[in-house]
Amino acid sequence: MERAGLRRWHIRLGWLAAIPVLLWIISGLVMVARPIETVRGEGLLRDAAPVRLAGPPILPSLTGVNLTSLSLEQRATGPRWVVKLPDAKVRLADPLTGLYLPALSAADARQEVEARYAGTGRVASVTRTRPEDPPLDLRRPLATWQVTMDDGTHFFVDAVSGQIVATRTRWWRFYDFMWGLHIMDPGGREDAHNPFIIVLAIGALAMAVLGAMTLPMTLRRKRKGL
Repeated sequence: MERAGLRRWHIRLGWLAAIPVLLWIISGLVMVARPIETVRGEGLLRDAAPVRLAGPPILPSLTGVNLTSLSLEQRATGPRWVVKLPDAKVRLADPLTGLYLPALSAADARQEVEARYAGTGRVASVTRTRPEDPPLDLRRPLATWQVTMDDGTHFFVDAVSGQIVATRTRWWRFYDFMWGLHIMDPGGREDAHNPFIIVLAIGALAMAVLGAMTLPMTLRRKRKGL
């Protein structure tokens, strides 16, 4: 291919490569604009209170149970046995009676967040999420209660264990969108090995190769005074 043809393809591929490069630069700048601790809302939750028991703890019935772990943790409604079973299943039990407890209600989830919340907002709504269709800002196959504050922050409370499993600020969701653009996966925001980024990266590489091929031709032309 002649130098003119190589230059034309170099320019065309340059326009194509400019799209991901521009998105990578903009999204990268956004993602470093604030400390990651602020993005994650790490200061919005206090540590859970220490476990306080009114009497000797009573173990739940574990006969025939394939137990993974058993721990005593504090919840807003009091201390709870956290019984972890195979396949990531969890049950809560009351240490004062040893009885297993039902899954959390919306009121329980709200109370859990309010007991540990260190911000200035108020609870605006509490909605249930399904493990087969988790919200985009959770992306974990868990049954949770989404506790939404009036400042736009979302807390996700595991509907079985009562644990607050995720904090999502408004800035986190914007950061997450920028991350999706950065890896060329704005829909799922998880797949960094997707066709868009592969094709655009190949286009950028081809542009660089053509530029390297045309450079010596241009230098020789200049030395000849053409």
